[in-house]
Amino acid sequence: QVQLVESGGGLVQAGGSLRLSCAASGRTFSSYCMGWFRQAPGKEREFVAAISWSGGSTYYADSVKGRFTISRDNAKNTLYLQMNSLKPDDTAVYYCAASLIQGSAISRAYDYWGQGTQVTVSS
Repeated sequence: QVQLVESGGGLVQAGGSLRLSCAASGRTFSSYCMGWFRQAPGKEREFVAAISWSGGSTYYADSVKGRFTISRDNAKNTLYLQMNSLKPDDTAVYYCAASLIQGSAISRAYDYWGQGTQVTVSS
């Protein structure tokens, strides 16, 4: 079992920045590849970014490439998502998730999920 708890969400103006964190406990965090997904009201959950177990490989959705950066600190059992140049379309609940499959953009590939943190970007 891996327990995941997101934090860092909030309200920000368009063009602003936020950094999300995902604290992991339970089984060895560094054994898992990690991902961020988001879900806006009335829409399906969508892939945002993923990172390999070592942090050496990262993957991004086209909609966030160049604006968001995923990273991890295995010594602190923590995953991060730095979000810059935020847009109103980025408004969603953001979830972190753990998978044994590297770089997957498919939610069913992820075995463990956090409860989500709300990000709201005002225009």
